[in-house]
Amino acid sequence: MAAPDFWDDPDRAQKIIAEMNGIKSVVDTMKRLESLHQDAEVALQLAQEEDDHDLFAEANRLADQLKSEMDEFELQLMLSGEYDKNNAILELHPGAGGTESQDWASMLLRMYTRWAEDHGYKVEVLDYLPGEEAGIKSVTLLVKGHNAYGYLKAEKGVHRLVRISPFDASGRRHTSFASVDVIPEIAEDDDSIEIRPEELRIDTYRSTGAGGQHVNTTDSAVRITHIPTGIVVTCQSERSQIQNRARAMEILKSRLAARRREEREQELAELRGEQKEIAWGSQIRSYVFHPYSLVKDHRTNYETSNTQAVMDGEIDPFIHAYLRWELAREQQRANEAVRDAT
Repeated sequence: MAAPDFWDDPDRAQKIIAEMNGIKSVVDTMKRLESLHQDAEVALQLAQEEDDHDLFAEANRLADQLKSEMDEFELQLMLSGEYDKNNAILELHPGAGGTESQDWASMLLRMYTRWAEDHGYKVEVLDYLPGEEAGIKSVTLLVKGHNAYGYLKAEKGVHRLVRISPFDASGRRHTSFASVDVIPEIAEDDDSIEIRPEELRIDTYRSTGAGGQHVNTTDSAVRITHIPTGIVVTCQSERSQIQNRARAMEILKSRLAARRREEREQELAELRGEQKEIAWGSQIRSYVFHPYSLVKDHRTNYETSNTQAVMDGEIDPFIHAYLRWELAREQQRANEAVRDAT
């Protein structure tokens, strides 16, 4: 970073800075844990020497804080997957049910935006299609920050809401579904995914979302279709067609990479004789607002009755429980592989 030509390539410079910040975060956390451990030891020694209840209480408080921060640090170290440190592309799509499901999707959009902001992540809206009466028909977000994908991958799947509908004059209880798809952002200059120009169909159109006069009066929005797979991506967040095309190509690469991983996982599942547990139509989490308050993850069985806190973005306990659950599954599969080999 001290090299004179460091900023000659701004995009490369930003990637290096992001990588440095991720490493610095780990080092700083380790130093803080070491300092907290020393403080707890000193407090305990003083408490034993003085036989002071207040000092014992302080030592216990420091020990509890140390355990909590070590648990958090352990989770960060779990994020060692190929793309865990990448930015995340998050898509929300309401299920059947019209306005009811579209409103539920907008509630999830608010929840994830709050969560990202609380963690210091930057959120960019890449594509937004509003509902006709309320809510959203679809939205694509780019969540930028170290380990964004590593954390948000826990949210991929179908989310189910049970509540008294504000759109039902009879005050009946409704069940709504929305799907959350999360993939890591793959840079356009990443050579691991090859896309030939003849495989693409590129269309331009006028932006339909909120924006200034330039955005809404020029054909700056871009839709790219990958003909061999049928994957379609759109982007209308930038002012120029060139910028939207570059961002859409990044999303396309990310989706192709995700498709390749899913095919590889499916092959392994077939070899193991297993079926994928999470698919469209099988909710990973239920949010019940009526007749009682409960949010429950059906994979890990973690649950809480504080539904308002969850909808305000406090989803870390669910993410952490998922990471530990997934780690346990990986360890189990590794043990089974060893037994099969022997």
